Amino acid sequence: MTDERHKVITILVAAGRGLRAGGGMPKQWRPLAGRRVADWTLDAFAPFGPIVVVLHPDDMAVDLPGDVHRVTGGATRGESVKSGLTRAWALGATHVLIHDIARPCVSPSVIRSVIDALHSGAEAAAPGLPVTDALWTVDGDRVTGTRDRTGLARAQTPQGFAIGPIAASHDGVPGEAADDVEVVRAGGFEVVLTPGDEDNLKITHPGDFARAEAILARRKKGPQMDIRMGNGYDVHAFEDGDHVVLCGVKIPHDRKLKGHSDADVGMHAITDAIYGALAEGDIGRHFPPSDPQWKGAESRIFLAHAVDLAAKRGFKISNVDCTLICEEPKIGPHAQAMQDALAQIMDLPADRISVKATTSEKLGFTGRSEGIAAVATCVVVSQ
Repeated sequence: MTDERHKVITILVAAGRGLRAGGGMPKQWRPLAGRRVADWTLDAFAPFGPIVVVLHPDDMAVDLPGDVHRVTGGATRGESVKSGLTRAWALGATHVLIHDIARPCVSPSVIRSVIDALHSGAEAAAPGLPVTDALWTVDGDRVTGTRDRTGLARAQTPQGFAIGPIAASHDGVPGEAADDVEVVRAGGFEVVLTPGDEDNLKITHPGDFARAEAILARRKKGPQMDIRMGNGYDVHAFEDGDHVVLCGVKIPHDRKLKGHSDADVGMHAITDAIYGALAEGDIGRHFPPSDPQWKGAESRIFLAHAVDLAAKRGFKISNVDCTLICEEPKIGPHAQAMQDALAQIMDLPADRISVKATTSEKLGFTGRSEGIAAVATCVVVSQ
């Protein structure tokens, strides 16, 4: 999740007492689904880099993983965050994620979205959810009015920051703020909104434990696997030339295939099969033939885009099957090289890629050797 320009360190704020949640002890140390609340949160952030935990002075000896950095918190949340920022700075952080340790159900996608925003140049980013319920003003047990919910969002964590802006903002903002987004905005910095998650609840009241346990139990069972299949078909005519490109392999021939790009009919069919599985149209939607920048382009560009789109949508490619339909050239001697070329582009084992050929028994345009057709099937599976 980091590179030479980005060292992201997570600061988990755990210095509060959190006694409103009941149980006679700070909520972060209470049991939840067989473990402590804090353990679930620590596991959620472990894949994303180093972690600094800000602890109450009475909790400095609490059992934590050996690679976690401990610092003592202050009398207020703001002071505790400053303590965590000081340690993160000393550890070489360029960016920090600040998270309430009592949000144990945060998902990898929520965390990753914040990090991606920071890597894209945002000085601050935070997840939020749109307000969908009506908003009332109340006086005791009476409703006194309504408020417009347009433009409102419910704040969540982790809230991510370039370390310079958030450290400077904490030094320059007196008093306590609702959260670190308020602090950094008071410092004059913009905050990018990233997707939140209804499951990313903050444990505050006794009833929140039951809801969090239900969320974790559902995840333990695992999400229902989403399996999708797509088909692709393409055809290109022959024209004067000395070779064809099929599934990424250059094959000597007395003609070439005519097309706006390199006319790799097999790779085009596979690309469309992936787009089809994702319900993302076809190559023409993403790479219009009317756009001159794609004239003569290598079809590996299109295939790599489809593979990357599948990954961004949360899918991995399970397998691909492509059939080339032609009288000539002969495909068999080149089939393995084609599988290897496709495997490299798709970052997929070659034994999950099938390339084969058939003729049309001298029938139709392929039978008359006027061109080559290809059909492909692709299966994608949710990750």
